[in-house]
Amino acid sequence: MKIDVLALGGVFDTGLAAVLDTLSTANELAAAQGWPAPPFDVRLVGLRRRVQTALGLQVPVQSADDRAADWLVLPAIGAKMPPGLVAALATREVQEAAVHLRERHAAGSRIAAACIGGFVLAESGLLDGHEATVSWWLGPLFRERYPAVRLDESRMLVASGDFITTGAAIAHMDLGLWLVRQASPELAAVTARYLIVDPRPSQAPYVIPDHLAHSDPLVSRFERWAREHLAEGFSLDAAADALATSPRTLQRRLEAVLGKSPLAYVQDLRVQRAVHLLQTSRSDVEAIAAQVGYADAVTLRALLRKKLGRGVRELRTRA
Repeated sequence: MKIDVLALGGVFDTGLAAVLDTLSTANELAAAQGWPAPPFDVRLVGLRRRVQTALGLQVPVQSADDRAADWLVLPAIGAKMPPGLVAALATREVQEAAVHLRERHAAGSRIAAACIGGFVLAESGLLDGHEATVSWWLGPLFRERYPAVRLDESRMLVASGDFITTGAAIAHMDLGLWLVRQASPELAAVTARYLIVDPRPSQAPYVIPDHLAHSDPLVSRFERWAREHLAEGFSLDAAADALATSPRTLQRRLEAVLGKSPLAYVQDLRVQRAVHLLQTSRSDVEAIAAQVGYADAVTLRALLRKKLGRGVRELRTRA
């Protein structure tokens, strides 16, 4: 498998290293298992002769030529928050990268973008009509800039057509392991064991719901109102009335900003509060369920398992 890893100026150090280390570890383990040749032919390429990481390290890149790579991998750039990211996306290098991605895809390469690299891929227009994920806290910005992309930021990795996108930071390693798995599921499994990487199919356990809400004034006001009324049964009409807006407007704003309904967002807040109570108090599950608006512990247990993939005992043990 021929893989070109494209490093742009200001590339995220951890992400770049995670992709390269995962693939090189897989090659070493393949050799130890008697593979006749390394399964991954990896090149580190750039659009500039000199590339500096976000932390100021020099990256020894080759020229991003017209090699017919099976995969072009795009690690994140180091701009982590919306203002800096918007500025980075407007740079000449990012716009040149978008053109390069279109050219390489037209030549037959599939493209994998990790973390904030998903924004650069979306700039190319190649993701339009496809499913994708991105770093969870940047979901509102991504949804605003690229409405033609079907975003689900709760997922850690999304494969759609010729494209792969992943969530934040260490999801670069998930991406590397996914590529290894295409050559050999057994090699991917042993590589994950050597790197001590546990399966993380969802970003949901890491999401901070109120952080997302602050990107829009109405959504932020709804978040504060919802927290004050978590123990009550949810009513969209009551929420809209309290916020001096219409149910339709409230529904539309949450869908546009967060990609979910008001009720689904309230469920996220209830899960967050329930996990906090499970890990910081000795209250039984029935009492905690009542505090977050559920009639019984069965409903809460089912929701925790659905949203986080973890049960009550595991959540309390992790505390």
